[in-house]
Amino acid sequence: MTVRDRIKRYRETGGAADLVRVEVLVPVDRRADILSQAAAMRDEHRQRKERLQRSVDQALDLYRLRVLDNIDLDRLPDLKDKSRVIANALMERGDARAFAIGRRMLAELEN
Repeated sequence: MTVRDRIKRYRETGGAADLVRVEVLVPVDRRADILSQAAAMRDEHRQRKERLQRSVDQALDLYRLRVLDNIDLDRLPDLKDKSRVIANALMERGDARAFAIGRRMLAELEN
């Protein structure tokens, strides 16, 4: 695997997935503020993605056969699309707990 391929894979599915590079001009004395704010945004993004993945895993463990019987999740490109489809299926076909998991997933997507 070439370096270029490795970088591309890292940006598409690795730690840099869903992130973009931004260049800004700021005063020298405010540089640390911008860096700390960017670090906080990255951390928040990763935590949100982690919570969403946990909800997806929980939904699949509990309701895969009952609710997602005719849905092919492998055809969906990313976690956001998968979670939106799973949440809608849970809310339409599931019980009260499935509805709660679906609402939580949709709320996480809206943030």
